[in-house]
Amino acid sequence: MSYKAYKYGDDINTDYIISGKYKFKSDDMEAMAAHAMEDLDPNYYKKVKPQGGFLVAGKNFGMGSSREQAPLVLIHSNTQAVLAKSFARIFYRNAINTGLPVVICDTDQIDDGDELILDLEGGTVTNVTQGTKIGFAPLPPVMAQLLNDGGLVAHFRKYGGFNIESAAEAADTAAVANEEN
Repeated sequence: MSYKAYKYGDDINTDYIISGKYKFKSDDMEAMAAHAMEDLDPNYYKKVKPQGGFLVAGKNFGMGSSREQAPLVLIHSNTQAVLAKSFARIFYRNAINTGLPVVICDTDQIDDGDELILDLEGGTVTNVTQGTKIGFAPLPPVMAQLLNDGGLVAHFRKYGGFNIESAAEAADTAAVANEEN
């Protein structure tokens, strides 16, 4: 399924993703999601929530706070994935741990409003609007498994702990399926 790209620049910090003035007022991520990206785009939530979308950025996305509210409000705003040239390490890990796909790719080839299709397993972003494809390195199997399970907590609930074998089995199954196609 394709989703619209909502493009921003470099160095988007976690206070731009969810302003510090909201971080401690509520534990309700749905309510907080209404404020996602509002300092950069007051209408982000209204645009993304109904049909979903991709947040596209430049370098160093997610710098700043280590709190998990930043990826969680993006998930609850119906952001399907974040595509950026690079991510702050803590945000990247928090995103995977909470179940938000994050993709490192060349976002110069994506314009605001472009329709995109993301293939996480195949490592491609198809820009339907421009008729182009952008490649990226697929996630390691363990990280892909965490995303498929809905994040780290959901993975632990599913397996009663960290189950690295499930990720290896998933990778083997995917490799066999690719060979058969």
